[in-house]
Amino acid sequence: MFVWKNEYEIGIEKIDNEHKKIFEIANKGYQLLENDFYVDKYDKILDIIDELKEYAQFHFSEEEDYLASIGYKKLFTHKMQHDYFIEKVSNINFKEVDANQDQYIIGILDFIVKWIKEHILDKDKEYVGDK
Repeated sequence: MFVWKNEYEIGIEKIDNEHKKIFEIANKGYQLLENDFYVDKYDKILDIIDELKEYAQFHFSEEEDYLASIGYKKLFTHKMQHDYFIEKVSNINFKEVDANQDQYIIGILDFIVKWIKEHILDKDKEYVGDK
């Protein structure tokens, strides 16, 4: 289960609220992983992936607009990291999802956890200090 902690806050309410939504999507994946009542989770996995992709595109656009508005010097590099996230979520091997559904959910959750640690806790906090 993914729990929002104060350490994840960057101090910009709008961005923090959007980051919280990413936690909510990750929790949907975790709940699906833990749910033994679904024999076939394929469609639900695809729903979570679609929601994650759509929300990430929205959030990244908002964040990049904010970074442009403050004249953030590392905007291009930051955008490249966002593009990598979208590319990773977009390049889904549907046969792999279907073949081992729980492992695929674990992979998605692992990717999100790494993103939180490496991007939100590190890269996003850089632009707050650069304002």
